[in-house]
Amino acid sequence: MRNYILADNQELTRFALESLLKKEEGNAVYKAYDKAGLVALLKEHESAVVLLDYTLFDFADEDQLLIVAERFSLSDWILISDELTPQFIRRVVYSSHQFSVVYKDGPLSEVREAVRMVEHHSRYLSQRALETIIAQQQEADKSDSILTQTETEIVKAIALGKTTKEIAAERFSSIHTVTTHRKNIFRKLGINTAHEAVKYALRAGLIDASDFYI
Repeated sequence: MRNYILADNQELTRFALESLLKKEEGNAVYKAYDKAGLVALLKEHESAVVLLDYTLFDFADEDQLLIVAERFSLSDWILISDELTPQFIRRVVYSSHQFSVVYKDGPLSEVREAVRMVEHHSRYLSQRALETIIAQQQEADKSDSILTQTETEIVKAIALGKTTKEIAAERFSSIHTVTTHRKNIFRKLGINTAHEAVKYALRAGLIDASDFYI
């Protein structure tokens, strides 16, 4: 039996999940209403299972969520929502094995199965989540084919925070050449800033969260 933290601001959902979890004797269920409260509970119960509706909580973005999960590495997370974007799901699932994904409008059997598997530290991805990840991967692969090998390498360098001067030195190229590549990359991807290049590189799997935050 394990400790569970319900991080969902819909009262009806909390009631349903609490009823489901308390059917098993020995389960302890706690409730968090914001990120600060969730972190406080995780400090007390570091190996808890968190059932989270990310879209209803006050995380600024998925990066904050991943940082909290990494901080409490013994915890497991079941994301339960209706409105998770394909990019979000792919990013979170690829970044950490701590996350399982089900949907609120899916069958109850999926939630039960997710709880059962996570109780034994195994990950559960619903069929819809798997299909979403595959579709997003195919889209990313399609985007990758837009760029040349050189442009892909430069996107990765930009995402890792390297300046145009540093990239030019590493590639034994002129700053003008790298600047031209950069302009072409931004035009092909339909982006305007280095921050957007970072997001693209993360989605495309050119870098991962651990590379980026070190």
